[in-house]
Formats: sequence, C-alpha cells, structure tokens
Amino acid sequence: MHHQPPIVEAEFFDSDGRRQTFVDKVAIFTSDWLDANSEYPQPADIRCEALARWRDSEGRELVRVMTEVESTEGRVEFVVLASQFCPPLSGTQTQPSQ
Repeated sequence: MHHQPPIVEAEFFDSDGRRQTFVDKVAIFTSDWLDANSEYPQPADIRCEALARWRDSEGRELVRVMTEVESTEGRVEFVVLASQFCPPLSGTQTQPSQ
C-alpha cells in the first residue's frame, strides 16, 4: 500500500536514553523526497520549541522541549541533550537532530 503523501517513522533518544517515536508525513520531518524505494534510515528534524535549559548533576546541558507533532505515545514534551540540536541551540525555535 502506498500512502499519499508518504508516511514515515522518525525517532530520537531523550536524555534518559529512551527511544521517542513519531509517525507522520515525510514533509513534517524533511524536505527530501522519500518513498518506499528510499534507503533508510535518513537524517531528519522534528521541529520543537525549547521551554527550559539547565545542567544536571552529571554536568550535561539539558533542554525541555515541546514538539510540533505527538509521539506514538501521545507525548509532545521531552528532555533532550542540548548537543542533539541542529543547528546548535541559540533561540527558542530549535530542532533536535536524529
């Protein structure tokens, strides 16, 4: 079965190492044209807003984010490592890299 527009699964790992999974249209995650014949995995972005930043007891820089799309668990808020952002975290509209 072919979806129009194509549907893909995207994922990243939060600061605790838990896999966070999202399923949506290709255009939500990348401007590249992907379909059933594309090689996977592919790099992509999940747009989000940085809500708070801090360092944990291990010295890691953490960021609480709210994503524009829900995870497969219905979540939109996550804590990620600041190093996961691409481009580097500098404003309020940011994107965790995968």
